Amino acid sequence: MIRRLYDWTMSLADHPKALWVLACVAFIESSVFPIPPDVLMIPMILARPSRAWLIALVATVSSVLGGLLGYGIGFFFYEAIGEPILSALGKADAMAEFNDRFNGVGFWAVLIAGITPFPYKVITIMSGWTAMPLATFVVTSIIARAFRFFIVASLLRAFGAPVRQFIEKQLGLVFTLFVLLLIGGFYVVRFL
Repeated sequence: MIRRLYDWTMSLADHPKALWVLACVAFIESSVFPIPPDVLMIPMILARPSRAWLIALVATVSSVLGGLLGYGIGFFFYEAIGEPILSALGKADAMAEFNDRFNGVGFWAVLIAGITPFPYKVITIMSGWTAMPLATFVVTSIIARAFRFFIVASLLRAFGAPVRQFIEKQLGLVFTLFVLLLIGGFYVVRFL
């Protein structure tokens, strides 16, 4: 089923309203859809490299707005369903402690999920569930998603089709390594 969904998403890159389709895919991917917007971005940018920045901007804005939907899902459904159940089980204090710990590293959680292959939708929903400060969530989402989508657009604009396989197969690993080095650097500076 995922393969059919992937193929269907790829076919939309040739659609006359591809930018709108990209906006919709980026929006829903941030909370429920399993296929990342890169699947549309790559063929769109290869077809029209002069629109690379516009395509990356549409993906970024739509993804962050979709992230707000994911945040709302976590925030409103937890309040209505999750919290009463946990209170009845005597786990409300443990959940409050978890929320504090998650929100203590929330910037990093959103940044890592927004850049790496880790599903961004999981963090958008968890951010709402733990009531992460909305400003922290939005600013970090903008940084992470813009970084990811503009790097992809830059590589495709500069190198064209030859870099496509690298982006599809290896860029997630490169982003993951970058985040690990960034966190390691902060750790070294702070504790050494």
